Amino acid sequence: MAYGAIGCLELTIGRLLNSSHISIVQNSSPQIIKLLYDEIISLKEALAEVNEKRSTINIKMVKTLEAEIVDAVYKFEDVIDPHLLNQFHSLQSDEETDHPPLMVFSVDVQEIKQDVDSFIETMNKMKRAYIHELHNPSPEEEQDDDEFVPSRTYFYGNNESNMVGLSDLFMKIKNRLYSSQSERLIVSLDGMAGIGKTTLAKKLFRDPFIVSRYSRLVFVTIGPKYRLADILVEVLTQVNPDIDEIMLMKGEKVLAGLKRMVHKSLKYLSHLIVLDDVWEKEICYELMKVFPDDKNGSRVLLTTRLNEVAECAHPLSTYRVPFLDKKESWELLRHKVFDAMPCPHELEKPGKKIAENCEGLPLTIVTVANILSKADKTLAFWNTVADEKQNWVYRDAYDQMSKVLYPSYDYLDQHLKACFLYLGAFAQNNWVYGSQLSNVWSAEGFLNSKSMHYSETAMTSTNRTHAYLYELYSNNVIMYKIEVFCYRLHSSFWHLCNIEADKNKLFYALNYRSDALLEEGIESKRRLCIRNNVLLAIEDVHSAIASASTVRSLLCTGYFHEYPVPLCLEHLRLLRVLHALSVRFYEFPMEVVKLVQLRCLALVYDRNLPPSIFKLLNLQHLIIHRHLRIIQSVGNLSYLPVEIWNMKELKDLQIKGRDLPHPCRDGSLLPNLLKLGGVGPQSCTKDVLEKIPNLKVLLINIELAPDSTHPLSCFDHISHLHELEVLECDVVNPILNTEVVTPIAPLSNFPSSLTMLGLTGLGYPWEEMRKISSLPNLRHLVLKCYAFRGPKWEVRDNEFPKLLNLQIEDTDLEQWTFQNDECIPAIKLLRIVHCYKLKEIPLTFGTSLQIINVVDCSPMAVNCANKLKHDRDDKYVEDKHSLDLFVRSSWDDRNIKS
Repeated sequence: MAYGAIGCLELTIGRLLNSSHISIVQNSSPQIIKLLYDEIISLKEALAEVNEKRSTINIKMVKTLEAEIVDAVYKFEDVIDPHLLNQFHSLQSDEETDHPPLMVFSVDVQEIKQDVDSFIETMNKMKRAYIHELHNPSPEEEQDDDEFVPSRTYFYGNNESNMVGLSDLFMKIKNRLYSSQSERLIVSLDGMAGIGKTTLAKKLFRDPFIVSRYSRLVFVTIGPKYRLADILVEVLTQVNPDIDEIMLMKGEKVLAGLKRMVHKSLKYLSHLIVLDDVWEKEICYELMKVFPDDKNGSRVLLTTRLNEVAECAHPLSTYRVPFLDKKESWELLRHKVFDAMPCPHELEKPGKKIAENCEGLPLTIVTVANILSKADKTLAFWNTVADEKQNWVYRDAYDQMSKVLYPSYDYLDQHLKACFLYLGAFAQNNWVYGSQLSNVWSAEGFLNSKSMHYSETAMTSTNRTHAYLYELYSNNVIMYKIEVFCYRLHSSFWHLCNIEADKNKLFYALNYRSDALLEEGIESKRRLCIRNNVLLAIEDVHSAIASASTVRSLLCTGYFHEYPVPLCLEHLRLLRVLHALSVRFYEFPMEVVKLVQLRCLALVYDRNLPPSIFKLLNLQHLIIHRHLRIIQSVGNLSYLPVEIWNMKELKDLQIKGRDLPHPCRDGSLLPNLLKLGGVGPQSCTKDVLEKIPNLKVLLINIELAPDSTHPLSCFDHISHLHELEVLECDVVNPILNTEVVTPIAPLSNFPSSLTMLGLTGLGYPWEEMRKISSLPNLRHLVLKCYAFRGPKWEVRDNEFPKLLNLQIEDTDLEQWTFQNDECIPAIKLLRIVHCYKLKEIPLTFGTSLQIINVVDCSPMAVNCANKLKHDRDDKYVEDKHSLDLFVRSSWDDRNIKS
């Protein structure tokens, strides 16, 4: 967690050096701040070295050193943060005015020079010790058997014929392994810890059909800490059990000798080698050089938690193991609790709910089932377990599972660890928008400035959220809901995150009154997470929070609370993050404007913001949601105060139902603003857009006023935004006429930089699509709620040259055709939702299309999708150009309740 802590300090010191409104007094040794910043970067780089040395280091010693670094950083922050706060306040009090000029603070660091010198010296010592430990690891203590347990739970015992939920995937992989391809084939399985990868691999390894095919079969478990020599010895002993002697030389000679022996032992023999629990792609590449490829149909099957490792296989030979559905979860739970005996009828209903509470992870189901099998099988007890997601049965199961889950966290790259644990601050099972996570992570200093870009990989999978989320998802430690671009933790990982976050001093959660009344108090906590907002109104809890003067972040992450509660902000003077989107404010909390170190402010507030908001000159993320949506008339619109143009550090501004004011002053410019959301057409004028030249994301909400009669000019000046990558325009109250009418906001020229476009409720005729289809960099197109209207759409030659994802939802389209085979040549994902009139889908998609998702569409549309898949399957065998089709029709789904 030291990497996250040093990142927070880096952001603070970097602001002193680079902020447009801060200058360091020249007679106070300003060069020492530059030296401090350089030392911080140097230490951060040293901490990142652990990513490359995880398989060889003494992890306990490294963690001890990192804990010392965290303590030193926190101690120094408790010196510099109050010093800066006092200087900001004293300077602001000297310049009180209703409409201030641009403010520049002169900061004197002379008073803390000795503390800075001491901290630099401490950091240098710690960095040297850390680097020495990485390159010269301390001897490790004898490891107990229960110290590290890889994911080796075998869920189904010996009854392999009844493997729940994996049968289809088993057959698909079996056919892949048994394909006629003579060249060596690498097949990979990835998925969350405890999802059944090893179980599936063992079943394949023992399948009689597979066994009869190969001359040699090898199953090797690798794990996160390994020695290549040990792996090679294990392969040798399985290939040739009668081998008398393994060369006992030392150094490179023994390794080279082992490689030759393995290669020679496998030469000309067809073989299946299972590499189980692989954590690094380098070991895969190394072993592939050793294993011979004699064009005899040999296969390598690897299992891993990491998508990066799984990609060592061909893209069409990588398989992600899915979670079990409700039916499969209950089948597994019932089997593990009652074995061959029937489940008592009265326990079926609570039993199904208990299985559902395990959230589809087989390891959770099996662990919970083991606990239930030893407990009273009474209706009262099972009902209690079913109704309480925090019941001791689940907590006990999560504790038992933690040894399996922990390596998934422990072996994350340094820059991901704090971000991952931070997800545990949100309520259990709560889906969180990726943009929310990016905001708080950025404000906390967890995001590397070098990584602050919208990468192609991240864009493809997470729709404009930060690449860190994509990395966490690829590491199979978080869950992702593609329909709404939200993320959450599986409850087992949520439990682990809360334990580790408290242990590593990342955040402290208040769920109950007793959590605030600890004997040692909560004064030293760095971040407070309020999961029950009512606690803020309890006097002794309020007093306890007020005493926590070192708190830098206050997160209200419980369920939405529409009644006002006090936040005691006057006592939390060092806050950097105030995230309170689950609390409704009737009056703006004026104490906020005194929190001059605030970097992220997120509130629910319906009225106008006060002009004094400009005092938050360090603010990077301003998110103001509305509780009530009131459609304003044309002449009664809501604007931000003009002082917003003084807030030069703003990166993300989300202000639902409000607009940017006209930039009427010289110097009105927001040069760092990257994202603007929730605004209407009034924020899309030429004067406004020219003042936000570096904008990358623009989210427009159109609320049609009752007296609105003229078309809106949302897009007339969009071409001025040369850096724009993401554009969404939603009509929140669309007028759905029976015929195509004049569009609400006529289309204009979009910037060529655009990579994602989302339109909702705008009612364009399909002919207008030509203004979009020629965009050279467009990757993602989402059309919802009659964004386009009319019965026919023909895609023409060479349109959408780089489009990867297309979603069409809720339209009156009937016939969708292609002019030829060259249309939408790069598409990978097609999603069609609630298109009840659609009769025809093009059948000439190219081989790039990998997934079709059809939800609640006409039977004719489903038939077209099925024909498209069957034609692909008939034309291309052995998965070389496989097409996955997912159809969901609620009228055929027995699980849907009417």
